[in-house]
Amino acid sequence: MTYRIAAAIQVWTFSRLFFLLIAGFMLLSSAAFGTVQEQQRQDFLRAERLLAQGNEAAFLELSRTLTSYPLYPYLQYQWLKNNLHQTDKVQFFLLRYKDSRYSGVLRNKWLAYLADHERWSEFVRYYEANDDVALECQFYWGLYTAGNKSQAMNEAKRLWTVGYEQPKACDPLFLALTLSPYFTRELIWQRFELALKKDNVALAGYIGRYFDKSDQNRADVWLQVYKKPLLVKDNEFWMGKTTQVGRVFALGIARVAKSDLDLAIQLWDSRKHEFTIDQQTSQAIDRTLALALAFRQDNRAYQRLNQLSLADDNVREGKVRAALLEQNWQHIAEALAGLTVQQQQESGWQYWLARSLAVSGNSEAAQTIYQRLAGERNFYGFLAADLLNKPYYLVDKPVPLTVDQLNALADEADFKVVREFNALNRTLDARRQWWYAINKLPKQQLMVAAKLAQQWQWDQLAIITLVKADYWDDLGLRFPVRYWPEVRQNAYQQGLDPAIIFGVIRQESMLDKQALSPAGARGLMQLMPATSRQIAREMNEVGLSEASLFNSDVNIRHGSYFFKKLLNQFNGHFALAIAAYNAGPYRVMKWLPIDRTMSADIWIETVPYKETRKYIESVFAYAIIYQQTLKRMGLQSTDLTNSLKLKNLLHDVPRR
Repeated sequence: MTYRIAAAIQVWTFSRLFFLLIAGFMLLSSAAFGTVQEQQRQDFLRAERLLAQGNEAAFLELSRTLTSYPLYPYLQYQWLKNNLHQTDKVQFFLLRYKDSRYSGVLRNKWLAYLADHERWSEFVRYYEANDDVALECQFYWGLYTAGNKSQAMNEAKRLWTVGYEQPKACDPLFLALTLSPYFTRELIWQRFELALKKDNVALAGYIGRYFDKSDQNRADVWLQVYKKPLLVKDNEFWMGKTTQVGRVFALGIARVAKSDLDLAIQLWDSRKHEFTIDQQTSQAIDRTLALALAFRQDNRAYQRLNQLSLADDNVREGKVRAALLEQNWQHIAEALAGLTVQQQQESGWQYWLARSLAVSGNSEAAQTIYQRLAGERNFYGFLAADLLNKPYYLVDKPVPLTVDQLNALADEADFKVVREFNALNRTLDARRQWWYAINKLPKQQLMVAAKLAQQWQWDQLAIITLVKADYWDDLGLRFPVRYWPEVRQNAYQQGLDPAIIFGVIRQESMLDKQALSPAGARGLMQLMPATSRQIAREMNEVGLSEASLFNSDVNIRHGSYFFKKLLNQFNGHFALAIAAYNAGPYRVMKWLPIDRTMSADIWIETVPYKETRKYIESVFAYAIIYQQTLKRMGLQSTDLTNSLKLKNLLHDVPRR
């Protein structure tokens, strides 16, 4: 027994010693790897500086030591873009790093170089189709010079016949087109009309130089009506009412409608029969006027939409909303029946079908639809759940994956590049590389990529990547609880539920504190600088710059204050305040019903702006989800949280 115990102790001691040796070796290896990686980063930055200084010899010598570094292709690209004359090295790069993002970027620069030097045979050989119209024009010019004139001219017609200017690189191809038999009178008129439809008067005037004298006179009529659309009222202006004159009259009506819709309708209805107008043009104007009435929330919209001989998705949905605005349930039922089968299956229209059935007395069929909708995690599903007094459907199913899957993806070349750019604080390059990398992944791998972005605390990228994977049930990933201290503090100060603030943040920026919109809105709650300056004055804050809006504390403080201000302005009506946060209080005031109150669900559905409709629905749905998330995490919240139900927030909308 003593011997066995001693032997066991000896084995245990040896095993423990072996484990410690292996662990120590792994730690040393990890530390060594970290040291090598850090050294490579420093050498990479030094190589960039040498290149910028023009010290090419030192750059090339140092870059040879970085062949194993993930950003080595990027380093070579930086050198090659300034050495495009080194054809063999460019071609080697395009072959060796064909799967790199910089292969495509370098190819485009090299093609531009080849075009500048009129090396068309090489250009045609190495061209790959992409979204660069200039290169596409040059490719067909290359074919033209090689003798393939028929294909080149047919493609030139397609590229030329647009309502906007094309790049100057297209000029040689277009010149050849204008001198060829492919350049017809019909082609000239086609581009002339397209230019006017795009409000590109300068281009239309330029195209006019290709007309003969008689066509130039006709083109002048088009331009006169475009610039002075009220000429459609002048009987003496119109002579020889041909099909083309009919299109000019239609153009004038469309222009008048932008400033005086009622006059446009009156002129169109009273005078269109005096002209020869082709069916396509006539239907287009009828559609334009009907949808304009619907957008204006005019009570004539339903009838006008109902009279259209040709309906598309916008017309069919506009008809339902026009009927809802009337609160005419017979018209609502008829309009719903006119939707396509695909449209009818959408949650929103299913909800309104159930509402319509309930009003008509078919409560059993309505209940069946509500039951089905209550099993969906969206705005309409939550509305249905409230009507049935059922709990919201908030099932959370995280993406199923293993640590090995996550590590394997992170170790792929494309994602190593992302990680290195991120380590060097080059956020824009890291994001561009991310989109390049995920665009090559199948759906299953996209889910892994979304979890990887979550691990790297890139909430916005994680959310969008999961959307591309068409997976919606990982609530922890889709609705991260970040910036909780700032949200909690400002919710308390403004008397708001934290879930509402999170709902706005999630909709506005997907929790990206560096978010910047094309209009200039900044940060988590997407505030405009002018709005933030006004808030700062009201809160007696000084010394804040526009860059301060990228600070999470400042942005959430100002955004919460602004939302509460809107909520007060609209007497505590959340739907109106949320709409105003997106579209502005002035527009919301114009959208209030004129002569009677309206249920909130109808008001939301009939908001003229699609973006604002979706915005309201999303903020409410996200707030519900965040409420449950905060509860599940045991985070402290305000007393409002327990009462955050749609039925408690969707009050009737008052009249103006």
